[in-house]
Amino acid sequence: MSTASNPPSGEDSLIARYFRPLATAPGAFNLDDDAAALKADGEDIVVTTDAIVEGVHFLAGDPPDTLARKALRVNLSDLAAKGATPAGFVLTLALRAVEEDWLKPFAAALGEDAAYYGCPLLGGDTVSTPGPLMISITAFGRVPPGKMVHRAGGQAGDRIFVTGTIGDAALGLDVLRGGPAAAALGNDEAARAALASRYRVPMPRNALARAVRSHASAAMDVSDGLAGDLAKLCAASGVAAVIDVPSIPLSPAAASLVARKVVGIETLISGGDDYEILCAVPGDRVDGFLREAKQAGVAVTAIGGLIAGTSPPSFLDAHGRELALKRLSYSHF
Repeated sequence: MSTASNPPSGEDSLIARYFRPLATAPGAFNLDDDAAALKADGEDIVVTTDAIVEGVHFLAGDPPDTLARKALRVNLSDLAAKGATPAGFVLTLALRAVEEDWLKPFAAALGEDAAYYGCPLLGGDTVSTPGPLMISITAFGRVPPGKMVHRAGGQAGDRIFVTGTIGDAALGLDVLRGGPAAAALGNDEAARAALASRYRVPMPRNALARAVRSHASAAMDVSDGLAGDLAKLCAASGVAAVIDVPSIPLSPAAASLVARKVVGIETLISGGDDYEILCAVPGDRVDGFLREAKQAGVAVTAIGGLIAGTSPPSFLDAHGRELALKRLSYSHF
Protein backbone atom coordinates (compact mmCIF):
# COMPACT_ATOMS: atom_id res chain seq x y z
CA MET A 1 0.00 0.00 0.00
CA SER A 2 2.65 2.45 -1.12
CA THR A 3 2.12 5.93 -2.59
CA ALA A 4 5.78 6.50 -3.50
CA SER A 5 5.33 6.48 -7.31
CA ASN A 6 5.27 9.75 -9.23
CA PRO A 7 2.98 10.75 -10.81
CA PRO A 8 0.39 9.07 -8.58
CA SER A 9 -1.67 6.24 -10.01
CA GLY A 10 -5.33 5.71 -9.37
CA GLU A 11 -4.41 3.23 -6.65
CA ASP A 12 -2.01 5.73 -5.06
CA SER A 13 -4.69 8.41 -5.03
CA LEU A 14 -7.21 6.02 -3.50
CA ILE A 15 -4.79 5.04 -0.74
CA ALA A 16 -3.72 8.60 -0.03
CA ARG A 17 -7.31 9.83 0.20
CA TYR A 18 -8.95 7.08 2.21
CA PHE A 19 -6.30 5.10 4.06
CA ARG A 20 -3.25 7.30 4.73
CA PRO A 21 -5.16 9.12 7.53
CA LEU A 22 -5.56 5.73 9.27
CA ALA A 23 -1.83 4.97 9.23
CA THR A 24 -1.01 6.66 12.55
CA ALA A 25 1.76 4.30 13.74
CA PRO A 26 5.33 5.54 13.19
CA GLY A 27 6.21 2.17 11.64
CA ALA A 28 3.64 2.71 8.88
CA PHE A 29 5.87 5.45 7.40
CA ASN A 30 2.80 7.37 6.24
CA LEU A 31 2.21 4.54 3.72
CA ASP A 32 5.09 5.92 1.66
CA ASP A 33 7.14 2.71 1.65
CA ASP A 34 6.70 -0.87 0.49
CA ALA A 35 6.73 -2.33 4.00
CA ALA A 36 6.09 -1.38 7.61
CA ALA A 37 8.18 -1.88 10.75
CA LEU A 38 6.71 -3.17 14.00
CA LYS A 39 8.86 -2.94 17.13
CA ALA A 40 8.75 -6.05 19.34
CA ASP A 41 9.86 -4.19 22.51
CA GLY A 42 10.96 -7.45 24.13
CA GLU A 43 7.57 -9.11 23.50
CA ASP A 44 6.40 -11.89 21.22
CA ILE A 45 4.51 -10.80 18.10
CA VAL A 46 1.28 -12.74 17.49
CA VAL A 47 0.09 -12.82 13.87
CA THR A 48 -3.36 -13.76 12.60
CA THR A 49 -5.16 -13.32 9.29
CA ASP A 50 -8.75 -13.61 8.11
CA ALA A 51 -10.50 -12.66 4.90
CA ILE A 52 -14.18 -11.91 4.40
CA VAL A 53 -15.69 -12.54 0.97
CA GLU A 54 -18.95 -11.28 -0.50
CA GLY A 55 -21.55 -14.02 -0.63
CA VAL A 56 -19.63 -16.13 1.93
CA HIS A 57 -19.05 -13.93 5.00
CA PHE A 58 -21.37 -11.07 4.18
CA LEU A 59 -24.29 -10.36 1.90
CA ALA A 60 -24.15 -8.31 -1.28
CA GLY A 61 -25.42 -4.88 -0.38
CA ASP A 62 -24.36 -4.99 3.28
CA PRO A 63 -23.43 -1.47 4.44
CA PRO A 64 -19.72 -0.72 3.87
CA ASP A 65 -19.18 0.51 7.43
CA THR A 66 -20.27 -2.88 8.78
CA LEU A 67 -17.88 -4.65 6.40
CA ALA A 68 -14.95 -2.58 7.64
CA ARG A 69 -15.77 -3.32 11.26
CA LYS A 70 -16.32 -7.02 10.66
CA ALA A 71 -13.10 -7.41 8.68
CA LEU A 72 -11.00 -5.92 11.47
CA ARG A 73 -12.94 -7.34 14.40
CA VAL A 74 -12.77 -10.99 13.33
CA ASN A 75 -8.99 -10.63 13.49
CA LEU A 76 -9.10 -8.77 16.80
CA SER A 77 -11.15 -11.67 18.15
CA ASP A 78 -8.31 -14.06 17.31
CA LEU A 79 -5.82 -11.82 19.10
CA ALA A 80 -8.05 -11.65 22.17
CA ALA A 81 -8.29 -15.43 22.37
CA LYS A 82 -4.49 -15.65 22.24
CA GLY A 83 -4.20 -13.19 25.14
CA ALA A 84 -2.59 -10.59 22.86
CA THR A 85 -2.82 -6.80 22.85
CA PRO A 86 -3.46 -5.35 19.35
CA ALA A 87 -0.44 -3.71 17.70
CA GLY A 88 -1.53 -3.00 14.13
CA PHE A 89 -2.84 -4.50 10.89
CA VAL A 90 -2.35 -4.62 7.14
CA LEU A 91 -5.25 -4.53 4.70
CA THR A 92 -5.82 -6.11 1.31
CA LEU A 93 -8.87 -4.79 -0.49
CA ALA A 94 -10.15 -6.32 -3.75
CA LEU A 95 -12.68 -4.00 -5.37
CA ARG A 96 -14.76 -4.22 -8.53
CA ALA A 97 -14.78 -0.44 -8.83
CA VAL A 98 -13.69 2.71 -6.99
CA GLU A 99 -16.86 4.26 -5.58
CA GLU A 100 -16.63 7.14 -3.13
CA ASP A 101 -20.08 6.39 -1.69
CA TRP A 102 -18.70 3.00 -0.63
CA LEU A 103 -15.08 3.85 0.23
CA LYS A 104 -15.79 6.91 2.38
CA PRO A 105 -17.95 5.16 5.02
CA PHE A 106 -15.75 2.04 4.82
CA ALA A 107 -12.58 3.99 5.60
CA ALA A 108 -14.29 6.08 8.28
CA ALA A 109 -15.57 3.02 10.15
CA LEU A 110 -12.22 1.24 9.78
CA GLY A 111 -10.45 4.27 11.23
CA GLU A 112 -12.88 4.50 14.14
CA ASP A 113 -12.37 0.85 15.07
CA ALA A 114 -8.60 1.06 14.57
CA ALA A 115 -8.48 3.96 17.02
CA TYR A 116 -10.90 2.40 19.52
CA TYR A 117 -9.06 -0.92 19.70
CA GLY A 118 -5.57 0.60 19.48
CA CYS A 119 -4.78 -1.28 16.26
CA PRO A 120 -3.53 1.17 13.59
CA LEU A 121 -3.24 0.51 9.88
CA LEU A 122 0.34 -0.33 8.89
CA GLY A 123 -0.03 -0.92 5.15
CA GLY A 124 -1.45 -3.36 2.65
CA ASP A 125 -2.60 -3.55 -0.95
CA THR A 126 -5.54 -2.58 -3.14
CA VAL A 127 -6.41 -4.51 -6.28
CA SER A 128 -9.22 -4.68 -8.81
CA THR A 129 -11.25 -7.84 -9.28
CA PRO A 130 -14.02 -8.96 -11.65
CA GLY A 131 -15.23 -11.30 -8.92
CA PRO A 132 -16.77 -10.82 -5.49
CA LEU A 133 -15.62 -8.08 -3.14
CA MET A 134 -12.93 -9.37 -0.76
CA ILE A 135 -11.40 -7.78 2.34
CA SER A 136 -8.42 -9.47 3.94
CA ILE A 137 -6.71 -8.29 7.11
CA THR A 138 -3.59 -9.55 8.83
CA ALA A 139 -3.43 -8.33 12.41
CA PHE A 140 -0.49 -8.23 14.79
CA GLY A 141 -0.58 -8.38 18.57
CA ARG A 142 1.85 -8.40 21.46
CA VAL A 143 2.21 -10.79 24.40
CA PRO A 144 4.96 -11.23 26.99
CA PRO A 145 7.56 -13.79 25.83
CA GLY A 146 6.12 -17.30 25.70
CA LYS A 147 2.71 -16.25 26.99
CA MET A 148 0.52 -16.71 23.89
CA VAL A 149 -2.40 -18.98 24.77
CA HIS A 150 -2.66 -21.97 22.41
CA ARG A 151 -5.47 -24.36 21.54
CA ALA A 152 -3.28 -27.03 23.07
CA GLY A 153 -2.73 -26.94 26.81
CA GLY A 154 -6.16 -27.86 28.16
CA GLN A 155 -6.18 -30.71 30.69
CA ALA A 156 -8.78 -32.98 32.25
CA GLY A 157 -10.44 -31.15 35.10
CA ASP A 158 -10.31 -27.71 33.48
CA ARG A 159 -13.56 -25.78 33.35
CA ILE A 160 -14.81 -24.58 29.96
CA PHE A 161 -15.99 -20.98 29.60
CA VAL A 162 -17.46 -18.92 26.79
CA THR A 163 -17.98 -15.19 26.61
CA GLY A 164 -21.17 -13.38 25.63
CA THR A 165 -23.95 -15.35 23.98
CA ILE A 166 -23.91 -18.11 21.38
CA GLY A 167 -25.87 -18.41 18.13
CA ASP A 168 -27.00 -14.83 17.60
CA ALA A 169 -24.96 -14.37 14.43
CA ALA A 170 -26.42 -17.49 12.81
CA LEU A 171 -29.89 -16.19 13.64
CA GLY A 172 -28.94 -12.75 12.35
CA LEU A 173 -28.01 -14.21 8.99
CA ASP A 174 -31.35 -16.03 8.93
CA VAL A 175 -33.12 -12.76 9.68
CA LEU A 176 -31.28 -10.95 6.87
CA ARG A 177 -32.18 -13.75 4.46
CA GLY A 178 -35.84 -13.71 5.50
CA GLY A 179 -35.76 -17.23 6.97
CA PRO A 180 -37.78 -18.92 9.74
CA ALA A 181 -36.31 -16.73 12.48
CA ALA A 182 -37.29 -13.59 10.61
CA ALA A 183 -40.84 -14.85 10.20
CA ALA A 184 -41.12 -15.89 13.85
CA LEU A 185 -39.88 -12.52 15.12
CA GLY A 186 -42.53 -10.75 13.06
CA ASN A 187 -42.70 -7.06 13.95
CA ASP A 188 -40.17 -7.28 16.78
CA GLU A 189 -37.82 -4.87 15.08
CA ALA A 190 -35.55 -4.54 18.11
CA ALA A 191 -34.85 -8.28 18.21
CA ARG A 192 -34.41 -8.48 14.44
CA ALA A 193 -31.98 -5.56 14.46
CA ALA A 194 -30.01 -6.94 17.41
CA LEU A 195 -29.53 -10.33 15.75
CA ALA A 196 -28.64 -8.83 12.38
CA SER A 197 -26.06 -6.62 14.09
CA ARG A 198 -24.42 -9.62 15.74
CA TYR A 199 -23.90 -11.11 12.28
CA ARG A 200 -22.71 -7.94 10.62
CA VAL A 201 -20.66 -6.40 13.44
CA PRO A 202 -19.00 -8.84 15.86
CA MET A 203 -17.98 -7.73 19.36
CA PRO A 204 -14.40 -8.92 19.91
CA ARG A 205 -13.59 -9.54 23.58
CA ASN A 206 -10.22 -7.81 23.65
CA ALA A 207 -10.90 -6.49 27.13
CA LEU A 208 -10.60 -10.10 28.32
CA ALA A 209 -7.21 -10.77 26.72
CA ARG A 210 -5.23 -10.26 29.92
CA ALA A 211 -7.49 -12.57 31.92
CA VAL A 212 -7.18 -15.23 29.22
CA ARG A 213 -3.40 -14.86 29.20
CA SER A 214 -3.20 -15.03 33.00
CA HIS A 215 -5.59 -17.89 33.69
CA ALA A 216 -6.55 -19.99 30.64
CA SER A 217 -4.72 -23.20 29.78
CA ALA A 218 -6.14 -23.21 26.23
CA ALA A 219 -8.29 -20.82 24.20
CA MET A 220 -9.58 -19.93 20.76
CA ASP A 221 -12.26 -17.73 19.33
CA VAL A 222 -15.59 -19.18 18.25
CA SER A 223 -15.77 -18.44 14.53
CA ASP A 224 -17.08 -21.61 12.87
CA GLY A 225 -19.45 -22.76 15.62
CA LEU A 226 -19.11 -23.60 19.31
CA ALA A 227 -19.38 -27.36 18.84
CA GLY A 228 -16.81 -27.57 16.06
CA ASP A 229 -14.37 -25.13 17.61
CA LEU A 230 -14.53 -26.96 20.94
CA ALA A 231 -13.74 -30.17 19.07
CA LYS A 232 -10.65 -28.46 17.61
CA LEU A 233 -9.51 -27.28 21.04
CA CYS A 234 -10.01 -30.77 22.49
CA ALA A 235 -8.12 -32.41 19.63
CA ALA A 236 -5.18 -30.02 20.02
CA SER A 237 -5.13 -30.58 23.79
CA GLY A 238 -5.59 -34.37 23.59
CA VAL A 239 -8.68 -34.40 25.80
CA ALA A 240 -12.45 -34.77 25.56
CA ALA A 241 -15.21 -32.54 26.92
CA VAL A 242 -18.67 -32.69 28.42
CA ILE A 243 -20.96 -29.70 27.90
CA ASP A 244 -24.14 -28.90 29.81
CA VAL A 245 -26.31 -27.56 27.00
CA PRO A 246 -28.76 -25.64 29.26
CA SER A 247 -25.75 -23.69 30.56
CA ILE A 248 -24.82 -22.36 27.11
CA PRO A 249 -25.58 -18.61 27.25
CA LEU A 250 -28.29 -17.46 24.86
CA SER A 251 -29.69 -14.01 24.21
CA PRO A 252 -33.38 -13.48 25.05
CA ALA A 253 -34.24 -13.56 21.34
CA ALA A 254 -32.34 -16.81 20.75
CA ALA A 255 -33.79 -18.44 23.87
CA SER A 256 -37.30 -17.50 22.78
CA LEU A 257 -36.80 -18.97 19.30
CA VAL A 258 -35.49 -22.22 20.80
CA ALA A 259 -38.34 -22.41 23.31
CA ARG A 260 -40.85 -21.93 20.49
CA LYS A 261 -39.07 -24.63 18.45
CA VAL A 262 -38.41 -22.23 15.59
CA VAL A 263 -34.78 -23.34 15.70
CA GLY A 264 -33.01 -26.11 17.52
CA ILE A 265 -30.05 -25.68 19.82
CA GLU A 266 -27.92 -27.49 17.21
CA THR A 267 -28.38 -24.53 14.86
CA LEU A 268 -26.99 -22.20 17.48
CA ILE A 269 -23.97 -24.23 18.57
CA SER A 270 -22.92 -25.22 15.05
CA GLY A 271 -23.52 -21.86 13.36
CA GLY A 272 -20.58 -19.60 12.66
CA ASP A 273 -19.66 -15.95 13.23
CA ASP A 274 -20.11 -15.77 17.02
CA TYR A 275 -16.58 -14.42 17.58
CA GLU A 276 -16.77 -15.13 21.28
CA ILE A 277 -13.88 -16.58 23.29
CA LEU A 278 -13.86 -20.27 24.23
CA CYS A 279 -11.33 -21.14 26.90
CA ALA A 280 -10.33 -23.83 29.39
CA VAL A 281 -9.41 -22.69 32.90
CA PRO A 282 -7.83 -24.90 35.59
CA GLY A 283 -9.91 -25.20 38.75
CA ASP A 284 -7.50 -23.26 40.94
CA ARG A 285 -7.60 -20.32 38.53
CA VAL A 286 -11.35 -20.06 38.04
CA ASP A 287 -11.92 -17.51 40.81
CA GLY A 288 -9.19 -15.25 39.48
CA PHE A 289 -10.51 -15.58 35.94
CA LEU A 290 -14.04 -14.70 37.00
CA ARG A 291 -12.79 -11.74 39.03
CA GLU A 292 -10.78 -10.32 36.13
CA ALA A 293 -13.62 -10.93 33.67
CA LYS A 294 -15.94 -8.93 35.90
CA GLN A 295 -13.38 -6.13 36.13
CA ALA A 296 -13.09 -6.16 32.33
CA GLY A 297 -16.86 -5.96 31.94
CA VAL A 298 -17.06 -9.15 29.87
CA ALA A 299 -19.73 -11.74 30.66
CA VAL A 300 -18.35 -15.28 30.91
CA THR A 301 -20.27 -18.51 31.50
CA ALA A 302 -19.08 -21.94 32.59
CA ILE A 303 -20.62 -24.52 30.25
CA GLY A 304 -18.79 -27.74 31.10
CA GLY A 305 -15.40 -29.26 31.58
CA LEU A 306 -12.55 -31.15 29.98
CA ILE A 307 -12.18 -34.86 30.70
CA ALA A 308 -9.66 -37.55 29.85
CA GLY A 309 -10.20 -39.18 26.46
CA THR A 310 -10.07 -38.52 22.75
CA SER A 311 -13.73 -38.78 21.78
CA PRO A 312 -15.65 -35.81 20.33
CA PRO A 313 -17.21 -33.41 22.87
CA SER A 314 -20.46 -34.61 24.44
CA PHE A 315 -23.39 -32.18 24.62
CA LEU A 316 -25.87 -33.19 27.32
CA ASP A 317 -29.44 -31.89 27.59
CA ALA A 318 -31.29 -31.03 30.80
CA HIS A 319 -31.95 -34.73 31.42
CA GLY A 320 -28.34 -35.77 30.90
CA ARG A 321 -29.01 -37.25 27.47
CA GLU A 322 -26.42 -36.72 24.78
CA LEU A 323 -27.48 -34.73 21.76
CA ALA A 324 -26.78 -36.35 18.41
CA LEU A 325 -25.37 -33.48 16.37
CA LYS A 326 -25.61 -33.80 12.58
CA ARG A 327 -22.86 -31.23 12.14
CA LEU A 328 -20.41 -29.51 14.46
CA SER A 329 -19.64 -26.30 12.60
CA TYR A 330 -19.69 -24.29 9.43
CA SER A 331 -17.15 -25.44 6.84
CA HIS A 332 -15.95 -23.64 3.70
CA PHE A 333 -15.30 -26.92 1.87
